[in-house]
Amino acid sequence: MTTWTSDELDRIATADELRIAPLRDDGTPRTPVPIWVVRDGDDLYVRSYRGRDGSWFRAAQANGEGHIRAGGVDKDVAFVEEADPGVNDRVDAAYRTKYGRYSAAYVDPMVARDARATTLRIVPR
Repeated sequence: MTTWTSDELDRIATADELRIAPLRDDGTPRTPVPIWVVRDGDDLYVRSYRGRDGSWFRAAQANGEGHIRAGGVDKDVAFVEEADPGVNDRVDAAYRTKYGRYSAAYVDPMVARDARATTLRIVPR
């Protein structure tokens, strides 16, 4: 696997939304859906607002690969589950900081236990 460039990290992290398209079993991308994305150091993370029941999350978890587009960056990626409590605490803080201008009705579910269980690190491939 490759790493993100500083430019890619900056452009994706400052985008309000990321379009994510996990791959289907046959290797074709699903229809992209907009989701929130946050940065922690040199890593990018996403979570499912609907918890483990989110269809895009289930597909990303099952296949482990997909495609993302945000901030002018268009990239094939891998999805890596992140269970480390320390990382998840930092991801919580990143969601609150970046999206705190939105109502708590949107932000609170993204830092709730159900969403934390869906934290995926996005890795370029």
